[in-house]
Amino acid sequence: MVTSALAPALSLRALTKRFGDTLAVDRVDLDIPAGSFYGVVGPNGAGKTTTLSMATGLLQPDAGTVHVLGVDLWAAPEVAKPMLGVLPDGLHTFDRLTGAELISYAARLRGLDRETTRRRRDDLLAALDLEGAGRTLVMDYSAGMTKKIGLACALVHAPRVLVLDEPFEAVDPVSAGAIRRILTSFVESGGTVVMSSHVMALVERLCDRVAVVGAGRILADGSVMEVRGGADLEQRFVELVGDVREHRDLTWLRQS
Repeated sequence: MVTSALAPALSLRALTKRFGDTLAVDRVDLDIPAGSFYGVVGPNGAGKTTTLSMATGLLQPDAGTVHVLGVDLWAAPEVAKPMLGVLPDGLHTFDRLTGAELISYAARLRGLDRETTRRRRDDLLAALDLEGAGRTLVMDYSAGMTKKIGLACALVHAPRVLVLDEPFEAVDPVSAGAIRRILTSFVESGGTVVMSSHVMALVERLCDRVAVVGAGRILADGSVMEVRGGADLEQRFVELVGDVREHRDLTWLRQS
């Protein structure tokens, strides 16, 4: 099976998922262009993580299809999945391995030979400032270090499409700068990054396109400028998803 150079990096059609009586994702249609840095934003419980999990083969949809660069993910997973690099949010991994061992394990699972595995592992540990922690068990990593080692595992096989759920969460500013450089360079070389985030300023800074998700549906998508519609992205986000919280004056917190 040959992938199409003109196909979207990810194409979702009528993607649907229920958990009991809760409709988490409601017939989502979305095309993510190849070569884009794509942001997915939405409030907690909007369906972002569920949508991305189905889009990468981690969760089977109740209905709908996913194509990765023109390849049906569920009909031909052996072709589609090697093109994906995935960093799920809250990933549970083999934390009794060292960081170096975990990257090597991910590389070998992807079919890389020992020499390529060693070279890429060392490159990633250096690029993500994890050289000093390469021999430390992942279970002893901080939250930010765990996020970085998960990103290294997603990158090691040089995928064509990266799907990252909250990749900057709990990451310190210096490491965040390194991650931004890696992802920007990846897109400039022809790769595609799909990133979920709650930080609107980060999405505006990095992404050229964005989708706003609410109640399991796509409320808006397009270029960042189109979605913003003359406002800043955070303001537009609140307009689209609605601010339904009850506002209470916490007078008991006042000091005088």
